[in-house]
Amino acid sequence: MHWVDLYRKRVTTAAEAVKVIRSGDHVWVHGGCNNPEELLTAMVARAPELKGVEVTHILTFGVADYVKPEYENSFRHRALFIGSNVRQAVIEGRADYVPVFLHQIPRLIYDGILPVDVALVHISPPDEHGFCSFGVGVECTKAAAERAKTVIALVNPQMPRALGDAFINVSRLTHVVEVDRLPKEILMAEEIGDTERAIGAHIAELIEDGATLQMGIGAIPDAVLLFLKQKRNLGVHTELFSDGLVELVESGVLTNEAKTLHRGKTIVSFVLGSRRTFSFLDNNPFVEFHPSDYVNDPFVISQNDKMVAINSALSVDITGQVCADSFGRDMYSGFGGQVDFIRGAARSKGGRPIIALPSTAKGGTVSRICDALVEGSGVVTTRADVHYVVTEHGIASLFGKSLRERALELISIAHPDFRGELRAAARKRHLV
Repeated sequence: MHWVDLYRKRVTTAAEAVKVIRSGDHVWVHGGCNNPEELLTAMVARAPELKGVEVTHILTFGVADYVKPEYENSFRHRALFIGSNVRQAVIEGRADYVPVFLHQIPRLIYDGILPVDVALVHISPPDEHGFCSFGVGVECTKAAAERAKTVIALVNPQMPRALGDAFINVSRLTHVVEVDRLPKEILMAEEIGDTERAIGAHIAELIEDGATLQMGIGAIPDAVLLFLKQKRNLGVHTELFSDGLVELVESGVLTNEAKTLHRGKTIVSFVLGSRRTFSFLDNNPFVEFHPSDYVNDPFVISQNDKMVAINSALSVDITGQVCADSFGRDMYSGFGGQVDFIRGAARSKGGRPIIALPSTAKGGTVSRICDALVEGSGVVTTRADVHYVVTEHGIASLFGKSLRERALELISIAHPDFRGELRAAARKRHLV
């Protein structure tokens, strides 16, 4: 059967497609801007008929009704990274959190440790050869779609045709639901404050011409971009691509010409961006998408000379331990790719792993540079992994430093209002 006939035969409605989901199934959900909301809404509508369905994904935005208390018997979420739409369910014990490095998630899927019965994906229409693109999110979903017994695809002409290791053949789709809408947009920070600008300026000091960058989304990464316009021949190898990187391309700063791995190519795993970025990515050979087990592999990352990894934190203690996933005992986000890129950049020739954060929280009443992490907080990045910590007050260089030297460096970039008590705490611990 020709792929066109096969495709048309499998077109159906969302309500019909999700009827294949059975009680006890393990359902994978496409993450980020690819959230297949129509399929999720149809699945949740079947809640009275279902029991014990496990819904697994990394970060998603938008619809996540399966975590509502009234559906507790029908669905249980397994979070590989906690987004705001599922956070309360995790905190209240109605959903589970799995601490895991992003680059290891595809392995969990391929090895059957993380089973996938049904994959809900959001993809582009097939090309002339019958291949659909995973669009703005390849990440771990490619692995899930390859291992799933059933693949239900939301096929959308407004989903960019991303290039790279980013395709699935029509023959793998068991059900096709056609929609025509813009993927979920995630916009840049509307306003970048003075604190973020100061942090961005300090980070830019650590970025040399010809460096390869990994950056996330939010006010601090957006602020860094403001100070890169005078740099030359920057490259990108990052799990996450956002609107700000498009501006660097258009300004001629981001060329990838100095890269030592995938020269001339931007390497990315998923996108959190707007219509502008979606248009830029469509069928664009300047950008290659690859799964997380490649993009986030520290060994692969380290093959980029001058690799600069910029990651955020919730707090850092005065010995350099980084908490990035929890507020005390309450889980907040996850490991994501922080450790992957921190370790990859550390192994890179001329690489610079950076942890960046504002010096205070809660309106200036709490210091993010602290004597000790709040009881119950998790250590995402160990003190031995940390090289640079940046706040609006400067850069702390920790690599190769003793605990005494680390404490002094970190206290020097804490907010001035808290430096006295941090010094007193360090003296009490005989660190200084």
